[in-house]
Amino acid sequence: MELINYEHLLRIFAAAMLGGVIGLERAYRSKMAGFRTHFLVALGSAIFMIISIHGFDTDLPLLDKSNYSLDPARIAANIVTGIGFIGAGTIIFQKHTVRGITTAAGIWVTAAIGMACGAGHYALSVATTVLVLLCLEIFSFVLGKMGKKTVSLAITARSRYEVNSIIDKLKSAGFSIDTYNIEISHKDDVKIYVISLDVKISRKEYDKRISDLIAGFDEVYVDNIQG
Repeated sequence: MELINYEHLLRIFAAAMLGGVIGLERAYRSKMAGFRTHFLVALGSAIFMIISIHGFDTDLPLLDKSNYSLDPARIAANIVTGIGFIGAGTIIFQKHTVRGITTAAGIWVTAAIGMACGAGHYALSVATTVLVLLCLEIFSFVLGKMGKKTVSLAITARSRYEVNSIIDKLKSAGFSIDTYNIEISHKDDVKIYVISLDVKISRKEYDKRISDLIAGFDEVYVDNIQG
């Protein structure tokens, strides 16, 4: 019967907590992969790492060492490969834009933190977690002030001429249009053009620009705001 190894329990607990901290930040940002995903990724990586290093200690010493070779890196290497499938699931391609890269990278580094905890490198795991949070929060805040926000808009128009006028007006106002799509619908037997756009707005001027945009058109719908 195997005795309880409190060191191994400490390793998986530390991995789960550090992964959960990163997951809480992602959940706060309303990302697809949140607390539970990061918690489980870190926990699973730590367990695989412990098994890779110590999982066969009780059996292999009974065998003739000349007949086998032990490579603790084999399971660890496959963790890196396997985590790629989870990360890929968080990346989506929508409206000609790739989204979820940062979340996928976060899952990837969370797996690395779990592996480090599983190997007993607590200081390295904590330091990496702190750097991840600095990157996601503080650096994003500082750099965000100098960047742009991407806003998805839906604007209605009553004619093709008005559609072209809207697009020209947005460009002349300094909005950077990433993509746009035009759909035709009918309302009370009247043809309506619905323009779906992804535009970029300077973060410093965001509030004023959005107010001007809404005031400048009869019907403007803000679908979502990113960044």
